[in-house]
Amino acid sequence: MRLPSSSSARGRKRLADDLVVMGQVSAPFAVKGWVKVKPYTDTPGALLDYPVWWIGEPEQARPVDVVQAHVHGPSVVALLEGCADRDAAARLTGALVSVRREDLPAAAADEYYWRDLIGLAVVNRQGIALGRVDRLLATGANDVLVVRGGRERLIPFVAAIVSEVDLAQRRIVVDWEPDF
Repeated sequence: MRLPSSSSARGRKRLADDLVVMGQVSAPFAVKGWVKVKPYTDTPGALLDYPVWWIGEPEQARPVDVVQAHVHGPSVVALLEGCADRDAAARLTGALVSVRREDLPAAAADEYYWRDLIGLAVVNRQGIALGRVDRLLATGANDVLVVRGGRERLIPFVAAIVSEVDLAQRRIVVDWEPDF
């Protein structure tokens, strides 16, 4: 396994900004160094599109070549370069799996990567600030914005409520009352 070349604090911040977490190593798989990965994607096979995964927390992740990988039920199992046995695979348990943002396909019109929404200011149609997107939740029916600002609000991310997403202005406008 290789380490990223930059070790400065500024370099680590840039690395974190350039990576998108796509899953997490959940366990070793078999005895020859394979790992089982829980994908954070809509379809498990989406991880198979990337020949290099960045393993670890985004600030300290290292690139690792994917030797082989395939979908195994709701998971992905993969053999990673430098991971030669079950003990090496076990040491990766819990590690995040990321890919470079530049390697992701462009989002379609009216679609957004969750990562792009986190940190955006949320205001209602009257211009009242409700807070910032802290994270998102997948509920099955629809995604939900977790907005923090004074208190936590759970706002469904659906067209009936979200009027506008302006990534350039880093703002989301919603049809939501401040006392909800």
